[in-house]
Amino acid sequence: MNDSTPALLRVNDLHKQYGALEVLKGINLDLKPGQTLSLLGPSGSGKSTCLRCINYLEKPNQGEIWLGDELIGQRQQGGRRRLLSDREMAPQRREIAMVFQLFYLWPHLNVRDNVALGPIKAQHMPRKQAYELADEMLEKVHLRHKAEAFPDHLSGGQQQRVAIARALAQQPKVILFDEPTSALDPELVGEVLSVIRDLAEEGRSMIMVTHEVRFARDVADRVIFMDGGKIIEQGSAAQVIDQPSHERTRSFLGRMLAETA
Repeated sequence: MNDSTPALLRVNDLHKQYGALEVLKGINLDLKPGQTLSLLGPSGSGKSTCLRCINYLEKPNQGEIWLGDELIGQRQQGGRRRLLSDREMAPQRREIAMVFQLFYLWPHLNVRDNVALGPIKAQHMPRKQAYELADEMLEKVHLRHKAEAFPDHLSGGQQQRVAIARALAQQPKVILFDEPTSALDPELVGEVLSVIRDLAEEGRSMIMVTHEVRFARDVADRVIFMDGGKIIEQGSAAQVIDQPSHERTRSFLGRMLAETA
């Protein structure tokens, strides 16, 4: 992949506000096929809101999100654009899967059913085929042996890995990770990061919000540092994390790296 490779995902002039609070102030970014992009920055900088706007869990006030040649969340109609309904958005959301801080597994369903439910309900996949897909995705996250278990019998790290398998079962073009380890006990973080590393090495297209700076340096192809709803700087992981050019970036990263030394 080189600089001329077309972007898989493009975010153009993204703005989001809640009342008088402007959370995103003109975000521009792109993700090329097979890239891992990491968003770093302090709490409240707009990172998670940016992810939620990309797949329209939050509706932007301004801007465009493109997946290939398809405009996400909007449609040209009668010389103007209108927002798509949730029903119209459903196929697009399947193309952009999201893994949240919390796991949101169905407690009354076992692990296999949690992973297979999306393909069965949203894609009308035959149950046998959906179960085969679920087992394949559980194998990827090293939890095939837990297929019959229920969520309350799993550790937090295992539940998050099931949530990743569920996202993979959508067969998305892009996976968004919103601080996937922030709700975990420290000793469980590594098993989730190991799975994400495997996906990056596999060539999955991913955007990850994380406070795991060292992990971002090892895994991300590109890093964006955000603060106050803006992109302060971006570039390769080595550029942004090892040799940041902006004082705000240096201050944040210095503190984060010192805390995890």
